[in-house]
Amino acid sequence: MYGTEYRVNSAGYFSTDNMESIASPQDYDVPCSACHAAGRCAHVMIPARLSCPQGWSKEYSGYLMSSNHAHQSNKNFICVDGAPNLVPGSSANDNGAVLYLVEAACGSLPCGPYISGYELTCVVCTK
Repeated sequence: MYGTEYRVNSAGYFSTDNMESIASPQDYDVPCSACHAAGRCAHVMIPARLSCPQGWSKEYSGYLMSSNHAHQSNKNFICVDGAPNLVPGSSANDNGAVLYLVEAACGSLPCGPYISGYELTCVVCTK
């Protein structure tokens, strides 16, 4: 099992609110996290949206990330907060498990609401 690091080759996607003086999370390790919303028993991650349906509470929004589409592995898609936390001093570029921004690819994914080649946002909602 490997630790995970961000692979984002350009600044500007993520807010730097939680990154001190770092402009991009490129090669920084992803800290472990767990989300607990007291009194709420249902949660959903919705790709390609930044807001929750009526009656749901927004916990956070950001970008959909996964391993590279060309890498041979099972693909899990996760919603990474738009102001991600980093493990301080961890920019070693170990290339263990690497998270990439997910882009829309028209084909089996309809091009109606999606634009091919654009990064997908996401939101995590609870109820």
